[in-house]
Amino acid sequence: MPYMLLIVEPVDQRLSRTEAEGREAYASMVRFGADLKERGLLLASESLKSQHDAARVEVRGGASRVVDGPFAEAKEMIGGFFLLDCQTRDEAIAIAKQCPAAEWCTVEVRALAPCYET
Repeated sequence: MPYMLLIVEPVDQRLSRTEAEGREAYASMVRFGADLKERGLLLASESLKSQHDAARVEVRGGASRVVDGPFAEAKEMIGGFFLLDCQTRDEAIAIAKQCPAAEWCTVEVRALAPCYET
């Protein structure tokens, strides 16, 4: 069953690191992903750029609206994800506990399912 590990980090956390610290954090995540791939659990993973360049798009009543970042009201952002193929929710949670990012942010575990399922 597919599970998504969402890396939820404070908006300005990346700015608090030196470049060397940021590169080491990234390298630890790459190593984590490589291990998951070797174990046959990783379907996809990506790191996302800061939300400072992001845009939000809404269409209401046929009219579209684009809001460019940064989004002052946001306290957290999705910094990246790992898409896994796990047998159970417990397995996905166990993997999330091993994720290096769990030491500096939150790793949210979500099963994939159609939007009409609760």
